[in-house]
Amino acid sequence: MATDLQKKAKDLGIRYFLISYTDLFGTMRAKLVPAAAIAQMQKDGAGFAGFATWLDMTPADSDMFALPDPDSLIQLPWKPEVGWLASDLMMDGAAVEQSPRFVLKKVLQAAEAAGYRLKHGVECEYFLISPDGSGLSDPADIQGKPCYDQAALMRRFDVVSEICDHMQTLGWGPYQNDHEDGNGQFEMNWDYDDSLLTADRHAFFKYMVRSVAERHGFRATFMPKPFAHLTGNGCHAHVSLWNKAGRKNLFDDPKGELGISDLGYAFLGGLMAHAPALTALAAPAVNSYKRLNAPVTASGATWSPNTVSYGGNNRTHMVRIPDAGRFEIRLADGAANPYLLPAAYLAAGLDGIARKLSPGKRLDINMYTEGHKARGARTLPLNLLDALRELERSKPLRAALGEAFVGSYLKLKQAEWTDYMRHLTQWERDNSLDC
Repeated sequence: MATDLQKKAKDLGIRYFLISYTDLFGTMRAKLVPAAAIAQMQKDGAGFAGFATWLDMTPADSDMFALPDPDSLIQLPWKPEVGWLASDLMMDGAAVEQSPRFVLKKVLQAAEAAGYRLKHGVECEYFLISPDGSGLSDPADIQGKPCYDQAALMRRFDVVSEICDHMQTLGWGPYQNDHEDGNGQFEMNWDYDDSLLTADRHAFFKYMVRSVAERHGFRATFMPKPFAHLTGNGCHAHVSLWNKAGRKNLFDDPKGELGISDLGYAFLGGLMAHAPALTALAAPAVNSYKRLNAPVTASGATWSPNTVSYGGNNRTHMVRIPDAGRFEIRLADGAANPYLLPAAYLAAGLDGIARKLSPGKRLDINMYTEGHKARGARTLPLNLLDALRELERSKPLRAALGEAFVGSYLKLKQAEWTDYMRHLTQWERDNSLDC
């Protein structure tokens, strides 16, 4: 039996619910519903005009209804009278196929039909900045190599500890928090889990971090590259494929190279084969390409990939194998959609398994200084338009993710690129006025 949200509200003292969904651009949308009306919303959904958000609809389309998923309920730790609910979008009695949560569930169902279950965790990096976005929240955070800076971390103890306390309250299993490689940058880690659960938590985490930062007079940003001279915000994903029951890690093989099974390497083969197309989803913003292929930052390294490559415990590659039974995919940034990211990785990996693709030879080199030795290795797309073209050409990803979704995503993102190209920068004026 599905959870009775009306009874849950009474038991937990919830007065209002946020019935929420994430659109194609990763923006979280919601209706605030009083607990007295939640039974009807659980039955029929909360109504939205799809055209008003980034879902590739028109004002002529029917009402869209967000059906809350009771299993996703999160009671806001800082405002416990409010409960947050992820939802599934419906229109005219059918699922909205371009909805990111639908796309993930579609690929997860395909994996389940093949006997697989994806689990993943994410490392979400963010900056704490001034409310107007002009600079860092901490003017004393100026070290050349600020990663793990204890003093800077403790100057933001109130913000970081409050977020971590909330994750503990919610039962996410947070296990470490640190100051990252950019001045003013932080990362917080929690336990991996089934991918739909992790995706819902990822979406909520971004909202929670922004909310807590605002309560302390700061602003949190997950923008891929908010400061040209500092390390960008990555969203590294740790992925593993399990049996349908979720009890056996199918990537884990003590006899395999670096503890990875043949199935795991075929999955990796799919990631490598589709990497340029995956970039359109893992690095979805114009700004994302200031993080990828970036010049050396103030700390001495960008920590982001520039080539389609993999290695062992080596952070200069697109995919790292930190230990047995899992891959760390370092391609994505903070703009990545929490639902589309695992969906894309899983779609590529399943294609690799189906076609028994090889990832090629592992490269045990520093890609930042010895990348020229990787003969034949492909570079990642240099801009969003190139990445979108790669996705458009990828028949396996289009089939797995759904033509309705891919068509809508390409249409909206290409319009975003066109809008960006209409923008005249000061660099162009400085370098072209006298040409």
